[in-house]
Amino acid sequence: MSTTSTYDIIVIGGGPAGQKAAVQGAKAGKRVALIERERGIGGSCVYRGTIPSKTLRESALHLDQLKRAGEALQFTLKPDTQIATLLSRLDNVVQAHDSFMSQQLRRNGISLFHGRAHFLSEHIIEMQTVDGARQQLTADTIIIATGSRPRAPKEIPIDHEHILDSDSLLSMMYLPQSLTVLGGGVIACEYGSIFSLLGVEVTLIDRAQYPLQFMDRELVKQFVQSFEHQGGRYLGGREIAEVRWDNVAHVITVLNDGTTIKSEKMLVALGRQSNVEDLNLSAAKISVSEKGLIPTNQYCQTDIPHIYAVGDMAVGPALASKAMEEGRRAVRHALNLPVGDAASTIPLGIYTIPEMGSIGLDEKGAQERYKDPLIGRAKFEEVARAQISGAGHGLLKMVADPEGEHLLGVQVVGDSATELVHIGQLALQSSATIESFIDNIFNFPTYAEAYRIAALDILGQVAKRRAAKAA
Repeated sequence: MSTTSTYDIIVIGGGPAGQKAAVQGAKAGKRVALIERERGIGGSCVYRGTIPSKTLRESALHLDQLKRAGEALQFTLKPDTQIATLLSRLDNVVQAHDSFMSQQLRRNGISLFHGRAHFLSEHIIEMQTVDGARQQLTADTIIIATGSRPRAPKEIPIDHEHILDSDSLLSMMYLPQSLTVLGGGVIACEYGSIFSLLGVEVTLIDRAQYPLQFMDRELVKQFVQSFEHQGGRYLGGREIAEVRWDNVAHVITVLNDGTTIKSEKMLVALGRQSNVEDLNLSAAKISVSEKGLIPTNQYCQTDIPHIYAVGDMAVGPALASKAMEEGRRAVRHALNLPVGDAASTIPLGIYTIPEMGSIGLDEKGAQERYKDPLIGRAKFEEVARAQISGAGHGLLKMVADPEGEHLLGVQVVGDSATELVHIGQLALQSSATIESFIDNIFNFPTYAEAYRIAALDILGQVAKRRAAKAA
């Protein structure tokens, strides 16, 4: 016989979005229950996604620094390098993160349950634990934050040994000599550039002419150039005709133009799908779109006013930063607390090599909204810090209104791009002028100097326009 417990807020899913929602509710003095089906807290972000991939990325960057430290080192990885040796710090990183998150939940008095949850009605959730016990929970506000998983196209025989997805990729025992990556999104480009830097022969294939369609075209072009410079190959505008394992040593990929590619391993990164199947959403009268997403408004509110959907199951890029903000935003809206407008300035951070960051309007968006916006550029080859680090291939773009007075957006590609973009974020939130970047004093040598260079570029263009009008 099941028992029933009453809470103010129930959060289903313990990833970045769910955790942030739970903590926000607890800090507002509410009784909060967090239901997570996995043994640990953090979701795919911690155990299969963000943290593992970024840990491998750091190893690749450290190895690249060793190579660039001096030709006398002649540093190369052995062909049979074990993946585990490149992820030696991962267990410590994951354990530290899990410990921190668990302590945060306990510190805030959040009730943590491990089990599978589904709706019995609009207000009642039933949870089943590993031992089969069932418990009912009810609340005035319910937050759905069950995340997503890699999409598995029926036409591609993913076996998690030779043909892998992003969840199984790092289960490989050894570093492959060659890797084919299907897709042109964040996961495909991040892993493709990481393995390429590790010396793997990587071929990135996508149906679009260029990857990362939502990012500034100039930044993406520079990423592709860097990827190919380090030995990778991007094949855009291609369709997959067939993928198969030859039962000997290679994955065979046949393109629609007849091109055949052989590789030791394959990563299938053709999008993700929301984890909504087991939730019995129909019992709560919640609909799902054709793409498997739950329709929501700007506050992450579903058609049922007291039920919210946040993170990967909502529309928008599947980024941890976006998910966390949505979790916070949803709970504050449910509790009639000030929500703020931070959602309009959520930064994008893409951990490719080189990395990319974006905030506000990019060049294309500014051209659609304004007539003749001004674009200031700072090439990293002009930045002393980049030259010292041996990372001179980069670019910071500053987007301004046609008068060159107000900042509209910032895009960066290159070393420290995901950190640099936060300066632009704060500037946008405080309505900073372009001239304020020139009046400011930046440490020397730092990457932040790129902001002054880009601002000077904009003011130079303003002077030219005024001179042209005067003439």
